[in-house]
Amino acid sequence: MRKIILALMVFGAGLSAIAQDKYGLDDGNARAARRQKSMSAWQKDMDEFKARSAQDHQLSALADSLASVQGRAALVNQDFVLEATSVTFKNGTTTYVNSTTNFISLKGNKAVVQISPSSFTSGPNGVGGVTVEGYVSDLVVRTDSKGRTTLSMNVMGIGINAQVEVYMYPDTNKASATVYPNFNSNTIWLRGIIVPYQNSNVFEGNSL
Repeated sequence: MRKIILALMVFGAGLSAIAQDKYGLDDGNARAARRQKSMSAWQKDMDEFKARSAQDHQLSALADSLASVQGRAALVNQDFVLEATSVTFKNGTTTYVNSTTNFISLKGNKAVVQISPSSFTSGPNGVGGVTVEGYVSDLVVRTDSKGRTTLSMNVMGIGINAQVEVYMYPDTNKASATVYPNFNSNTIWLRGIIVPYQNSNVFEGNSL
C-alpha cells in the first residue's frame, strides 16, 4: 500500500512539474510577443518621424531657395529692404534689434538708413533712434564666382553722406551691410535678411 501511495505522489509531482514548465514557457512566449510588439510600434513611430523630418527639411530648403531668389532679384533690381536683426557700432558693441525699426531700404534712386537700437527712448525719429534718407549715386551690383552678391552705392541727403555696401550670401537671403560715413569714422555694420520692398513690414520713423 505504501508503495502504491509513494508511486502516486511521484507521478503527481511529475505532472505538476510538467504543468509548471508549460505555463512558464507560455509566460515567456507572451512576454517575448509583447516585447516584439512594442519594438515594432517604436520602429513604426521612428520611421514616421524620419519621414516627417525629411519632408520638413525639404520644405525648409525650398522656402530658403525661394527667399534667396526673391532677395537677390530685389537687390539687383534696386527694390529691397535689408531688415536688420543686429547692429554693430564703431566701438565693437553689437546690439540685437527689432527688424521692423532697423533697416536699409532702396527704392529706385532713394535710400533710407534707419538705426533704432533703443526700446526705452523715442530718439529723433520717434522710434528709438535716427532715420536718414538720401539719393543714390555710383550704384554698382556685382556677383563673384562663389555666388556672393555685393551692392555698393553712395547716399547723400540731409543727415547722411555715406558709402553703403550690402553683401548677400549665396543660397540664402541672409545679408550684411556696412555704412561708411564720408566725413567721420562712425562706421556701422548691420546683419539681417533681404526682402523685396513690397514684402517688407518695416516702420519708418521721422527722418532728419
